[in-house]
Amino acid sequence: MAAKSSAPPNEPVEVLFVLHDKFNLTDFAAPLEVLATALHDKNDESTKAFECTIAGPDAKVMSEQGVVIGSQISYKEAHERLSEFDVLVVVGGNSDAVLKGKTEPLPLISAFAEIQKDDSSRERTLMSICTGSLFLAEQGILSGLSATTHPDYMTKFEIVCSTAAQRNLQERTDVVEDARYVVNNLRFELGDEDENPYIRRKSDTDRRPSNARKGSISFKGSNSRRESIARRAAMRLGGLRVITSGGVCAGLDAALYLVSILVDDSAANEVARVMQHEWIKGIVVDGLDV
Repeated sequence: MAAKSSAPPNEPVEVLFVLHDKFNLTDFAAPLEVLATALHDKNDESTKAFECTIAGPDAKVMSEQGVVIGSQISYKEAHERLSEFDVLVVVGGNSDAVLKGKTEPLPLISAFAEIQKDDSSRERTLMSICTGSLFLAEQGILSGLSATTHPDYMTKFEIVCSTAAQRNLQERTDVVEDARYVVNNLRFELGDEDENPYIRRKSDTDRRPSNARKGSISFKGSNSRRESIARRAAMRLGGLRVITSGGVCAGLDAALYLVSILVDDSAANEVARVMQHEWIKGIVVDGLDV
């Protein structure tokens, strides 16, 4: 299937979850629940905002909690179809074995980043949950970016980031310890916070509502506007949005952020309401959003 370059505003965003042996179940289930619940119109269940696909090493993949999840496509097919996806979600769990064996999802992570660098005509997001950020660090994706991980793995995360920077002669990673999630390569023009609803800080509870364009219309438009493509191509990683979340349940908050930028804030808040979850905001690194 040929990669799409643009789509109607309400066409679902294509998301690929990559599972590996002994992945953490909540790292997968929490973001999946968020994305599967998100709707463009909360009163119309046919307007789902995301289409999620699960890739794994086998037809059935066992989590470290002993729960077996069925994969829809193999790693091989995932590589073949990778350009079709808007979002790649990398979960944590069993990180030592993955890093030692240099196994998936490491190759898929690098391939997804390369696709964005080679083709900036499409907006893509790479999101890691919990210790999944170690996999991004190992592949050099986090060079020059800010990132976080599970608090118990901060020291190991810093070591992996530092080792990758030295090995690849790249910039170091700014490791953020106190954040639910960290977002790099923001898309919209920086400016006065009262005029720019897209600049999110650790706390934005008092931010006034805005009537500016946002969500899926902006997302789909960014794939066709010539100036958007040119500016995205000049950004780090070809404008690939990189999101790393903290431990386990922080992935739920990161997924809500994803809903807020690819659909809109009201959709994210509605998902949080349905799940009876209080959305704890993370950090967005200052940047451009086109």
